[in-house]
Amino acid sequence: MWLIQEIKELSAAALKHLYQFDIAPDQILVNDTKPEFEGDYTVVLFSFVKQVKMAPDALGQQLGAYLTEQHPQLFTGFQVIKGFLNLTVADAYWTTFIGQSAQMQAFGRSEKSGKKIMVEYSSPNTNKPLHLGHLRNNFLGWSIAAILEETGYDVTKTCIVNDRGIHICKSMVAWLRDGSGATPETTGKKGDHLVGDFYVLYNTLFKQEVDELVQNGMLREDAEKNAPILLEAQQMLVDWEAGKTQVMELWQKMNSWVYDGFQKTYDRIGSDFNKTYYESNTYLLGKDLVETGLSKKVFYQKDDTSVWIDLTADGLDEKIVRRRDGTSVYMTQDIGLAVQKFEEFGCEESIYVVGDEQNYHFKVLKLICEKLELPGAKGIYHLSYGMVELPTGKMKSREGTVVDADDLLDEMTAIARQKTEELGKVKDFQPNELEELYHTLGLGALKFFLLRVDPQKKMIFNPEESIDFHGFTGPFVQYTHARICSVLRKLGDKVQSSEIIATKNWLPLERSLAKKIENYPLLLIEAAQEHNPSKLAIYLFELAKIFNSFYAELSIAQAESDEKQLLRIKLSKLTAQILERGLNLLGIQAPQRM
Repeated sequence: MWLIQEIKELSAAALKHLYQFDIAPDQILVNDTKPEFEGDYTVVLFSFVKQVKMAPDALGQQLGAYLTEQHPQLFTGFQVIKGFLNLTVADAYWTTFIGQSAQMQAFGRSEKSGKKIMVEYSSPNTNKPLHLGHLRNNFLGWSIAAILEETGYDVTKTCIVNDRGIHICKSMVAWLRDGSGATPETTGKKGDHLVGDFYVLYNTLFKQEVDELVQNGMLREDAEKNAPILLEAQQMLVDWEAGKTQVMELWQKMNSWVYDGFQKTYDRIGSDFNKTYYESNTYLLGKDLVETGLSKKVFYQKDDTSVWIDLTADGLDEKIVRRRDGTSVYMTQDIGLAVQKFEEFGCEESIYVVGDEQNYHFKVLKLICEKLELPGAKGIYHLSYGMVELPTGKMKSREGTVVDADDLLDEMTAIARQKTEELGKVKDFQPNELEELYHTLGLGALKFFLLRVDPQKKMIFNPEESIDFHGFTGPFVQYTHARICSVLRKLGDKVQSSEIIATKNWLPLERSLAKKIENYPLLLIEAAQEHNPSKLAIYLFELAKIFNSFYAELSIAQAESDEKQLLRIKLSKLTAQILERGLNLLGIQAPQRM
């Protein structure tokens, strides 16, 4: 049991004994004691002073005295400050904790629970390459999957590729019009970039044709519906759905270019999936469920034969699930795919990592699945995240103004090179080692910057700010890990000592570091439960800051005693272990040297 949880349980038991007041331990709030006050952990008293009918300070005095008297091996003192009970934890507790934790191979990792969870992320369209928004999606999805695995869940990572529809037909029409047979090989471009260029070209040609029609006297609204290139794309979609050979062959060829390009980017950023679904294979799913919904009176049919669900009683509106021509809509497909995924993997929870513009869609999806009583419906969870913008504003893929993922990765590596060379600390690196380091730092900076913000918040990405070695950044945490590794290398065989720590009189910075280390397993569980990797990113930054203060003020190599040196070595090793593993859970490498 972790200390904060133990304090909650002991406090609940004390309230029961002293005042016959029942309270669940998790309803008791325990925080780190503020630095300006004496103590380690603070019990907030205000939530139950009314029930026990005592003034906060009097309650704190009685509760503090009881806890220190009954548990002297854990608490050595207390202080009451305006309704807050500050408890001081015994040195012996920290001594035992650090000694035991230093022997663990995977400190913080939970035992397997047997619970299965699916995380679906990335979900790209095949008419354009991955961009900055996709990067936030991929980093969130991959990281929350890793954190869930670390906390004991059996995780399946999936991706749904939007490989059909009018968007890919637009790129195909533009390629037929002006491609001159261009391929990734003949142009030297990644396939996803090449197809994306034709999507941008389509919109340029479309605007030109609309303007021409308007100049010839047509209303703009009509011109936008009758531009020849749009009609070509619409006909191509009809031909695709009819399975026309020529169209299918072109679709398969251009999509294969895109898949190859996607994979190169996925390999570069470290994204992977256990299974990839393709909309071209799933778009007909869910049709049979419409009939099920009609028979259960969950759905109803209008006079034009279209099928709907009325969700007004649930605070939403009416939603179509089958058009009058018998074709399904995206919602129907998603319902069918949700059933297929549950049948394949049996996951109790299915997490969809999708931008917040789809909040309404996923509310409706979950609600319909619940009303249809589909298996796994209760476990549908939308991990909604805010859009990423640049200091210059929003991105628009149709106009070719998005920040391409590959270009951004190149830029981050270049900035990492510049910043590292300015510091001048890598003269003993070989050229190939330097290139690997620049990539590690650039990608680490990008991931950390995008993950350190609560997913639900919109954010502005600034490449220069993200790679500051002294700020709230990935490179700062990476550098701290490398610094610890350097210190431990210099200490040689002393680092391998398995002696039991027997030190007393812990100094404040030693205690602060031990407390932060002790919080790690509980922090991981919170990040998993809240589906929020930013909690881990913030924790790692705070741990790195505490270690740097510890390192600046307390010597390890020249410690005042062998006992103190052993303690500080074990504290340093645990810090390095947590920084490395924590960064890995964010998809970031922790260099041994920088």
